[in-house]
Order: sequence, then C-alpha cells, then structure tokens
Amino acid sequence: MRVFAGIDLGSTTTKAVILDEEGHVVGRGITNSRSNYDVACAVVRDEAFVRVRFSMISEGRTPSSALPRDSAAFAAPADEGVRHSDLETHFRLHQYLFNLDRLRASMHAASETSRHRAYVRDLGALLDHITDRMRERAYEHFAPNANRKSDFFRDLAASDYMHLASELADPKAISFETLCAMFDAAILVVENSIDAQSFERHMSAALASSNAPQSLRDVVERVCAIEIEEAGTVGTGYGRQRLPFPKEQIRSEILCHGLGAHAMFPRTRTVLDIGGQDTKAIQVDANGIVTSFQMNDRCAAGCGRYLGYIADEMNLALHELGPLAQQSRNHVKINSTCTVFAGAELRDRLALGQKREDILAGLHRAIILRAMSLLARSGGVEDEFTFTGGVARNAAAVAALRDLVRENYGERTLNISADSIYTGALGAALFARRAESRIAA
Repeated sequence: MRVFAGIDLGSTTTKAVILDEEGHVVGRGITNSRSNYDVACAVVRDEAFVRVRFSMISEGRTPSSALPRDSAAFAAPADEGVRHSDLETHFRLHQYLFNLDRLRASMHAASETSRHRAYVRDLGALLDHITDRMRERAYEHFAPNANRKSDFFRDLAASDYMHLASELADPKAISFETLCAMFDAAILVVENSIDAQSFERHMSAALASSNAPQSLRDVVERVCAIEIEEAGTVGTGYGRQRLPFPKEQIRSEILCHGLGAHAMFPRTRTVLDIGGQDTKAIQVDANGIVTSFQMNDRCAAGCGRYLGYIADEMNLALHELGPLAQQSRNHVKINSTCTVFAGAELRDRLALGQKREDILAGLHRAIILRAMSLLARSGGVEDEFTFTGGVARNAAAVAALRDLVRENYGERTLNISADSIYTGALGAALFARRAESRIAA
C-alpha cells in the first residue's frame, strides 16, 4: 500500500495526515510539539500510521488497492463494528499504561540524585503509590464511552498526578514542589522517547484484554501483514525549517493551508488560520492556489498562545474560555491583546468587579478584530470563507468572527471543519502526492 504523508510542525502541536494513492485521508495523528523536532515528527508520524491500520481494521479490509475490496477471505463480519471500537479503546489504554510505566521509571531515576538514601527510599515509595493510583484511574479514562478531557498522555497524566501529589504531599517531609519537580523532569524523558514497534506491542495486549473474537483477530493479523510504503512526504508549519526533511520536501504553511482548506471546501476563496503562534489571512483561487496573503508573525498577540496565557491567569482550562465567554451579556472593551500587558489589564478589570465572562467576551472580540485587519489587507472576505486552526474550535471566537464578518462584508458562508487543525498537514500531504504524480508523468 503506497501512501503520502504531510507533517505540520506547529508551535504547540504537530499534526500528520496520510493520504492513499486516490487522495483519500486514511490516517491522522497529533501530538504536543517538543523542543526535539525530530522526535515530534517521528511520534506524530507513528500515530498517523496507527490510525491507518485501525482504518483498515474497522473496514475489515484495506482502504486502497493493497488487497481486493471484495475479498471475502479478508472481510470481517458486518456486526463487529462495535468490537472494532472496543479494540481501539483497549489499544489506547495499553499505550497509556506503557507510557505510565516509563514515567514511573524516569521519576525514580530523577529521585536518585539525592544523597540521602532514606529520603530516596521514601520518595520512591511515594512515587510508586501515586503511579499505582494513576494506573487505577487509567481504566476509568479508557472505559467505554468515557469522556476524556484530552487524548495527550501528558495532559491526562499531569492532571491525575498533580491532584494526587497535592493530596499526598507533606510539607515537613516530601513537599508538593518536590513531587512536581520529579514529574517535570520525567515527562520530558517520556515525551522525547520514541516507542519502537508500538503498534504490534499494544495491539497484542489489546487483543489479549478485550477477548476479541477469532474473526477480528484474523482481520488484525492480515492488516499487520500489509506493507505500507511512504511514497512521499512534505513538511510545513511554524517550525518547518527544523523538520528532518530535505528542503525540497518543505512547503510554506501559507500554501499548505490554502490548498488544505480548498480540499476540504472546494468553493473556498478566503481562509483565516489562527494557530498557536501566528495568524494568517489567505486568498485562494478556484484551484486552491494562493493569490494573496497577510500574516502576523511578530508576536503571539491574538493567537492560541495568548488565549493559553489568559487561561493561566484566570486559573481555567483552555477549553473553558469559549463557553464562559458565551455567557456574557455585556462584553468589556479590551484595549490590548499583547501578552505582556494582558495580565495587568485583566487583573485591573477583575479588581474593578467586572465579570469574568464579560472580560473574556471582550478578549475574544479583540482577537478577531486583529484578524479582521489582516483579512482586509489580504483582499477582504470572499464567499466562501473558511476558518482553520486551533482557535477555530473556540465557539466564542467563531461567534465573534461571524458577527464581525457580517458587520463588515454582509452575509458570507463560513466553513469550519471539526478537523480544521489538520488543514496544514492535509495541504502538505496533497503537495507530496502531487510531487509523486509529476515524477510518474
């Protein structure tokens, strides 16, 4: 099976999209961006190829020409769709437990730097107790129909660990700060480790724990035997120059976002992407080719990093900002979206008794106002208009964008895909497929 990969190395997350020879998306992956870009690229690519395998398993056959689509010997019984879903849940559980074991080992290694043996022994025992309880909680996170707040190991593990550490720490013996230091040192080791042969290992454990029927086991065995050839790869994103690819396999994120948005919504003529570190306003033609763009890349003002800073200042999770802002009935006018001054202005407004939801509504509107100026300089807002990037998942930002576009340009069709965070990676994968097609021609 021949496939094409696109890697989008963003400032906060790294994404991957895998296309088959027909141009269909057969796999995607996402992970936290790391200081070690080679590792981030390898991890997200591995995750995307895991999704390719699960796509095959869920269909009971390969989604391309690696095996005949009507192969009776390969097809799984039609009534086993739920079991496929259960199997992936078991797979993710064992993947999480494997990383949890690595976290435990790394924290023990960090704890042994102390010169006092008794302290090391007590600290080690407490770390074991915490990770044992985290292991128990893992089964709740990955129970059928469980609503996990995140699919990133770091996010889930940090939430559980910090809760337990605050509960079990003793200021007179092993402090909360000491436990936090152990986690901070260990999570970097875990995140910067590549899990070789992860699919085979975790799939074997998932099959053993899920009591999968023999027919499903046969499908898994056949899928695992299929060789997947990565026929082309293109990288893009904020950190694209740090990707471990030759320069001819690197494309501008402007070009990739334009082409990716066009692929998702073929009538798209204007694209707004608000990512973690920058905002891009892009105009494309009927073929998805960029005709004009404007980009704010001087600082993170008005981007995802800014919202993350505000969330920290308000002691909220990032996903809580949008819903809280939508509760506002009287939004506050914000004078600055600079991260340097935002904290001070935020604290001043709270001290004046202004409501959090009203302040957040004003912040979201201020962010979109900055984006509107970029859109105007790039050529305005044409129909259809597509909003991409992580901030496109924020309902308050979307609502503010709809209002401001309507005020300035009249009614426009606004496209937002639930998968918009993968737009750049999709465009990169399409460039990879096009490059291979030109070589073949």
